[in-house]
Amino acid sequence: METTTTVPPTPRLKRSLTLWDLILYGVIVIQPVAPMSVFGVLNDRGHGHVVTTLLIAMVAMLFTAFSYGRMARAYPSAGSAFTYVGQEINPALGYVTGWSMVMDYMLNPMICIIWCSQQAHVFAPGVPYWSWAIFFGAIFTWLNIQGIKTSARVNTLLAAGMGAVVAVFLMAAARYILGNPHDGTAFFTRPFYDSMVSQPSLKKRRTRGAISCWRQCSPVL
Repeated sequence: METTTTVPPTPRLKRSLTLWDLILYGVIVIQPVAPMSVFGVLNDRGHGHVVTTLLIAMVAMLFTAFSYGRMARAYPSAGSAFTYVGQEINPALGYVTGWSMVMDYMLNPMICIIWCSQQAHVFAPGVPYWSWAIFFGAIFTWLNIQGIKTSARVNTLLAAGMGAVVAVFLMAAARYILGNPHDGTAFFTRPFYDSMVSQPSLKKRRTRGAISCWRQCSPVL
């Protein structure tokens, strides 16, 4: 009599989201409107070279994206830096990375609540700051309790709102460019390179600005 051995299935993540949900999630994580919040800082540190600063920061972000893409193919049963560092480098470092991610998941919602409450208080100063903090804290907690499907639907609304903001910005920029005189091609190349800025100062400012942009705009995967 032959005996059959049952091989336990390989653990994998449950595929609850569609491809479109994942695309929208990536859009939300990257935040198309993220450069708007740091534009003033980048413009000051880069002497007006905001576009060049963002392009330099984009290189670092692309390396991060490619790295996570390769790791996702190597370890399809998990999707976090905890597994990648633990498997590829050292389990102890993976343990430390995992706890760092836990701290990030705890601190990031707090930062979002503080920032949203501050901005809401600026628009509606008649409402106390602590009321806004309780309001946003309750909303964020409720959304997390509802599960990943609810988060996907909220991401769709957020992506639509951000897309509308970007569309309005592009239309306003096009109206400004077409409706105002400019000094030829130099008007379009100056955001990338301005010969009036000294080179040593420009390089330092671009580097500091790119680092600042990467830290504030790059998603924590």
